[in-house]
Amino acid sequence: MQHLRTTAMIAAFVLGYACPWASAFNWLIRWLIVVMMFLVFLQVKVSWREVRVAHLKILGANVAVGMGSWVLLRSLGGNELAQAAFFTGITPTATAAAVIVNLLGGRVDFAVSAFLATNFGMAILLPFLIPVAIGNPAPGVFMSVVNSLLVVIGIPLAAAIPVRLFCKHAPELPKKYKNVSFFLWVAAIFLIIANASAYLHSQAHLSKTILLEIAVISFVICVFNFWVGQFLGGKKFRREASQVLGQKNTTLTIYLAMTYANPLVALGPTFYVLWHNGWNTLQLHMYDRRHHLRELKRKKNNP
Repeated sequence: MQHLRTTAMIAAFVLGYACPWASAFNWLIRWLIVVMMFLVFLQVKVSWREVRVAHLKILGANVAVGMGSWVLLRSLGGNELAQAAFFTGITPTATAAAVIVNLLGGRVDFAVSAFLATNFGMAILLPFLIPVAIGNPAPGVFMSVVNSLLVVIGIPLAAAIPVRLFCKHAPELPKKYKNVSFFLWVAAIFLIIANASAYLHSQAHLSKTILLEIAVISFVICVFNFWVGQFLGGKKFRREASQVLGQKNTTLTIYLAMTYANPLVALGPTFYVLWHNGWNTLQLHMYDRRHHLRELKRKKNNP
């Protein structure tokens, strides 16, 4: 199944680039996110009792990485590069981070609380931060960002709460239909890449160098997030904090970047999809290998 998912993700990138005409359907991206977030909220119980100081540190790191990289690159004169870095760094925790934490033998409750703290925290902060990053702090932009977030977070949350109340099996549905959620995400990636492809084809003068620069910036932010996250959770939650800061809800900020900047800027968090999934694959491989070696050693010592 892991190979099928990897193949599907690669296919989404390749086909999306080869089908710029599919950008005509980019309006579907918002509603694919709504459905995916609805499935997330069915599974995740919204509770703030488990939020720790470490979660607030992770939220602060999201803001610091996003705004810090934006300030740095803006001072160097790269406006679009700065915006790509902003939307990449500011991205909150992915719900799938809890899945990876579980597979790595970590505390799932920590990852779930990080998802809540960062996604709701950024939903409050982004209406203030996005207008600054795109250079248009007008009140109309603020309200537009609020409306976008209300659609992609507010609607699925409002729909999930009564379903959880009246259907006791609701939390089990996302697990039952996890493949549906994954392929919705693949469809969203396909449309995102198609939109970027259409934009690149329409900008014949655009240097290929800027694509490489965005990919490198995204990679550096990914490495930094996984590395610095280790220090935010303390000794007890070192692995968990690294994962929840490093693994991002990129679909949300890709949508926001496309809405308030342009598809080129959206390539920042889009490239991040490759980097954090690549690291997750490597982590799981190393974890399984260590576990296998421990089992062999145990059997050898206890014949």
